[in-house]
Amino acid sequence: MRKSPRKRNSRGRKLVKFPAVSRGRADGFRVGWQHGHWFGQCESVLQRTIRPYGLKQAHVMFVATGKGFPYSPIDESVANALRGQVTELTITDSQQPVADIALRIRPDIVIVLDGLQFNVIHAERMRQAGIRTAIWFTDDPYYTDITKGIAPFFDEVFTLELVCVDYYRQLGCPSVHYLPLGADPVHFRPRNPLRSQRHDICFIGSAYWNRVEFFNQVTRYLATKDTHISGIWWERLRDFKLMQSRIGLGRWMGPEETANMYNGAKIVINMHRATDDETFNNNSAGITAVSPNPRTFEISGCATLQLTDIRSDLVSFYTPGVDIVTYESPQEMVEKIGYYLTHEDERRAIAMKSMHRTMTEHTYSSRIEKMLSILFPG
Repeated sequence: MRKSPRKRNSRGRKLVKFPAVSRGRADGFRVGWQHGHWFGQCESVLQRTIRPYGLKQAHVMFVATGKGFPYSPIDESVANALRGQVTELTITDSQQPVADIALRIRPDIVIVLDGLQFNVIHAERMRQAGIRTAIWFTDDPYYTDITKGIAPFFDEVFTLELVCVDYYRQLGCPSVHYLPLGADPVHFRPRNPLRSQRHDICFIGSAYWNRVEFFNQVTRYLATKDTHISGIWWERLRDFKLMQSRIGLGRWMGPEETANMYNGAKIVINMHRATDDETFNNNSAGITAVSPNPRTFEISGCATLQLTDIRSDLVSFYTPGVDIVTYESPQEMVEKIGYYLTHEDERRAIAMKSMHRTMTEHTYSSRIEKMLSILFPG
């Protein structure tokens, strides 16, 4: 039998096959196939969460923060959700002559987001002109020294922190509602991240002192794993040099890159800010917090396992052990990381349930639907 000719390159030299290259190609194909299969499963589930939203016969004027990043993605998410649920929408921001615009167009309601840089004179003028106003606080209770002087000027107050509902009512606000932020499926959804964005463990956020103290106790463990941390102030870590190669120091990532990092991780850690951090907060009243942060919904929307510290009202949104995993101590975090890194089927089942629940209950569209049902009942 005639042997087939050996393959040669353009210069006529024999091509030599290297076992390592072949193994790398096979491993890459296997990993790619596995992720493609998982991504397809996620998309199938995601398609089943899509539903139409009702349209309110109302003219809403939305006042975005106008503060730029990192608030601009929230501005955009809220605006898009409103755009799909009201018959007429006017968009402006806190840097504009809001009262003048409102008095000219006479909307059914003016909704102000965040409001920390909003001049309450505009709210007073609109109220005197008989125009309804609402504000949605996005950072409670961390800046309540500021918001306590803003809330009483509005007809309707929405807060993402359950404890702050009674706080604003005690200030004399007649109509206060609990409404957390959510996830925007445009960004926080299953994705196919780059290889460089894939890690076993991921944490994205600023190194507030409570986080530094906690991470100081798990740094040596995380240094032995494929870990990636991104954010400001992480040089505060006691063993920063040990983790330096695993930290994207001083980086602010946009929502798409953040979502890619979440998607590329097997486990994403979530840790809430402390409410008593006097070095950064404006919360002299010492108001505590029980509600989950916005990151809770964004991580879950990416169909990755979320390992979060406990806020007591978390159970109103997810079920620990079913669609989210919690920890109470550094030791428990380490134990659960080790467990879920070696139990892939369980990890993925929880992540899939978390994504499904987020997309059906905790998107910005679902939050705006609830807000509009309160503002325009019936």
